[in-house]
Amino acid sequence: MNFWRSPQRLLKKIQMEKAFRFKSSSLKSFASLFLVGAFLSLTIAACGGNANNSASGGDSTANPGASPVAQKSGDARITLVSFAVTKAAHEAIIPKFVEQWKKEHNQNVTFKTSYGGSGSQTRAVIDGLEADIVHLALALDTQKIEKAGLIQPGWEKEVPNDAIVSKSVAALVTRPGNPKAIKTWSDLAKDGVKLITADPKTSGVARWNFLALWNSVIKTGGDEAKATEFVTKVYKNVPILTKDAREATDAFFKQGQGDALINYENEIILAQQKGEKVEYIVPDVNISIDNPIAVVDKNVEKHGNREVAEAFVKFLYTPEAQQEFAKVGFRPVDETVAQTKEIQDKYPKVQTLGTVQELGGWSAVQQKFFEDGALFDQIQKKNRG
Repeated sequence: MNFWRSPQRLLKKIQMEKAFRFKSSSLKSFASLFLVGAFLSLTIAACGGNANNSASGGDSTANPGASPVAQKSGDARITLVSFAVTKAAHEAIIPKFVEQWKKEHNQNVTFKTSYGGSGSQTRAVIDGLEADIVHLALALDTQKIEKAGLIQPGWEKEVPNDAIVSKSVAALVTRPGNPKAIKTWSDLAKDGVKLITADPKTSGVARWNFLALWNSVIKTGGDEAKATEFVTKVYKNVPILTKDAREATDAFFKQGQGDALINYENEIILAQQKGEKVEYIVPDVNISIDNPIAVVDKNVEKHGNREVAEAFVKFLYTPEAQQEFAKVGFRPVDETVAQTKEIQDKYPKVQTLGTVQELGGWSAVQQKFFEDGALFDQIQKKNRG
């Protein structure tokens, strides 16, 4: 804005005249000076206000109250916090979304990403990491963020498939040639077989491992007493419970411990794609390892980027995005992708697939199996005794 200079020169002229001719008794001169000064203040304020809006239109942190229309005048920024094994998929998906959003909305989107263990990522978000979107290993972790007041109840129904955007199954990794002839879950309870797995008290992956073992009995006609007996025998064959899945993998491959390792199928497929030689079995009776996605309501409201955050979440369900998940080992949740010959050839069919919902949901599962003094602690106490 250039016209502010004219009143400024006028004020300067009046001030110069004041130095030589102004008399304190001249009410007329005083009134003129006051009016010009007021006009100048209003003019400069108007120009300055427009400059601030232009500078902060794309910065929701600097201007958290900005409207969605104002936001589109600059870049949108999204912080995605996810569990470690999704990194390869998201690195392929994000550029596709950015290109599509730019084409449809003429707005640039930049992403800040953080990958790590699901439990540690959950704690980081609760402790102040301002995630706009969380993609975690299990719904229990997302529920913890909800209980902290950052995600509104009902997030599971805001997107398709109860908010499950990626999924896998459990697999048994064996030594080359499978010298212990491990073919299914029941073989893990045999004498002389050593299993490597993480501690379900500290690892989300290890909770899935425990549920896969438990489910293998329940889904084949066994009752809870038989399931408890079986799982007790299996964990007696575990020489060490590592803190997390990464430590378990290192113990098996790098340190040579154990005869078998339970891991996500997608982790094994990704390792093979990187050139590692891994032998594994996907048991016919299995558990659906479901990974949810959610918008962190409190943070997107603060950042003013809800529209683009929700659009990215929805984009993850498209066939284009689901194909990228499938390329790095996840089983697609989109049925049109899942039914293609390429996917069916890549992923062995699971005959009997259990779910956490069939076990009562994560709140019930956590209380029954993994809280202090619950079934897993009882099993460990018995095995140590």
